[in-house]
Amino acid sequence: MGRKIYTSKARHLLHGGDYNPDQWLDVPDVLQDDLRLMRLAHTNTYSVGIFAWSALEPTENQFTFDWLDRIIDDIHANGGRVILATPSGARPAWLSQTYPEVLRVDERRVKQLHGGRHNHCLTSPVYRKKTQQINRLLAERYGNHPALLMWHVSNEYGGDCHCPLCQEAFRDWLKVKYETLEALNASWWSAFWSHTFDDWSQIESPSPIGESMVHGLNLDWKRFVTDQTISFFEQESVPLRELTPALPITTNFMADTEDLIPFQALDYSRFAKHVDVVSWDAYPTWHNDWETTANLALKVGFINDLFRSLKQQPFLLMESTPSAVNWHPVNKAKRPGMHLLSSLQMIAHGSDSVLYFQWRKSRGSSEKFHGAVVDHDRSEQNRVFQEVAQVGRTLEQLDAVVGTTRPAEVGILYDWENNWALNDAQGFANDTKQYPQTLQEHYRFFYEQDIPVDVITKEQPFDAYKLLIVPMLYLVSATTLERLQRFVEQGGTLVTTYMTGLVDEHDLAYTGWPEELQTIFGLTPAETDTLYPSDRNHVMFNGKQYELQEYATVIQVDEAEVVGRYTDDFYRQTPAVTKHRLGQGEAWYIGGRLEAAFQRDLYTLLTDRLRIEAPLATSHRAEVSVQVRRGQEKDYGFILNFSEVEQPIELLEPLLESATQTEISSQLILAPYEVKIVERKNRDQI
Repeated sequence: MGRKIYTSKARHLLHGGDYNPDQWLDVPDVLQDDLRLMRLAHTNTYSVGIFAWSALEPTENQFTFDWLDRIIDDIHANGGRVILATPSGARPAWLSQTYPEVLRVDERRVKQLHGGRHNHCLTSPVYRKKTQQINRLLAERYGNHPALLMWHVSNEYGGDCHCPLCQEAFRDWLKVKYETLEALNASWWSAFWSHTFDDWSQIESPSPIGESMVHGLNLDWKRFVTDQTISFFEQESVPLRELTPALPITTNFMADTEDLIPFQALDYSRFAKHVDVVSWDAYPTWHNDWETTANLALKVGFINDLFRSLKQQPFLLMESTPSAVNWHPVNKAKRPGMHLLSSLQMIAHGSDSVLYFQWRKSRGSSEKFHGAVVDHDRSEQNRVFQEVAQVGRTLEQLDAVVGTTRPAEVGILYDWENNWALNDAQGFANDTKQYPQTLQEHYRFFYEQDIPVDVITKEQPFDAYKLLIVPMLYLVSATTLERLQRFVEQGGTLVTTYMTGLVDEHDLAYTGWPEELQTIFGLTPAETDTLYPSDRNHVMFNGKQYELQEYATVIQVDEAEVVGRYTDDFYRQTPAVTKHRLGQGEAWYIGGRLEAAFQRDLYTLLTDRLRIEAPLATSHRAEVSVQVRRGQEKDYGFILNFSEVEQPIELLEPLLESATQTEISSQLILAPYEVKIVERKNRDQI
């Protein structure tokens, strides 16, 4: 696991994307023209076979690989590389008809019809056998092909199945976890509503027509779905790892909602351990009417830093669009310049690729108007194609960036299980918990100050960071508590907030704030006040007043130093912000949800004290982002204007413009959506 070898056959940034020649087998001139257009678009890598099962096995055990042979050979002769996909994301109709057990059953216990994609049972022995069979044939046939760069297993895993097979698998999973029903009942607090189980067969997955209020059950079901998805992925991968051990394997992760929060259905912190390189599909709603371009860019940056941090190595942008998509509520085209800007933001935050869905638009069905490199006009003259070619030419000048890193002294902890449990909590307010969005707000200062951040998970090491930020860690285990305490004692600075440390890993409420947290922060939260949207309070901190909304904690101070106080309500003049020395480190507690200006001022204070600085010395407005990738000899800076107006950038040190190798100093003026790539000798080499 974790083999960092995916660049061994690709010393260039990957540019290209999903290619579906199986849709055009009866139009050979289209396939021939694709080769010409690939060269003109400056693309070099193509994901092939993602939804090609019907073309590869049109009837059971009758395989037709000749067309794929020609495609891969032609791509190779054209100077390209192939990321070969396994086809399990959408199965052929004969498979569903012959083996109905492969069809999913939804949470209301209704068996689904054939159709769509990812409509398969994760547990079905038949489906696992069939996917292994075709994957083995692919590995035997193409494993040694010189064009093959890596494996793309399935596509965008997601969803769950509630069929009898999955129910039995869930019970088996629970037996391994808890061993006895007594331990399970205690962990789930099943005496509530007289829901104690006295036989394993009584346990069913959560359902709106059955049990949905036992939070321990809900949490364990989500954990099981992640583990069962990983198990399915690993079963698919067996022949690939056996026959092509040197080839890396990935599957494409996703983000959720217009806020671009981490995908909520699967715990990628667990899944990432099973892929050789993290890849993800990014579809921001650029040019929307509810936020600035810069604010959306921040959200993209947060997700990029999470996926880079999952394995502490470069990731791959597996899917993006060169223009519009077809599934947003409003599918607006990228404005001129945005495609290069958004693509280079991905590179700046750690991607070694810019890949698209899709190479060529389909003529029919739901994705016929989804953005693509090649439009229905089949022309290389339209704006989108020309902008893709511009990205390709730019990436061809950045070979030295491949494999470079983004060292960070700041960590922000994101936890999927915490998000599941907090969303399930029937308390506080329905719409304002917003755990991932809260982390984005704590990330904001560092992003706007160009300070690299690792968005890490609870299993990853903490000791690499001077500053660790852990907002709203509602669910926290004894193991994590011990690690947080050790981090502070050994010299780290820790920041947490309201709603931290309320339940354990089984989603059982702690009977009193955990002793470790009392020791770390020198206080005890006595009460959480949930405010209506119209309610306001304020906090005085460092001589300034900040607005508070939505949540406030009434704090009982034991040993902590009070550095901020509430100004209003029944807890006015009581502690709102504290700090506490422990061992060689320091722990800060923020009792309420405060405006962005508070985070900016607090983190300015802490980064100054801890001597945490941006890698490149520049001065600019918040609409500009300066991100750096560090190589062995040089640092590569990406200066990105995420605004619709010109932006001045003051350079506080001499830099080389990468494209011309000329020195630039003093001030830059970037046009709207413009990017400037710069270089500087690595400070470690100076």
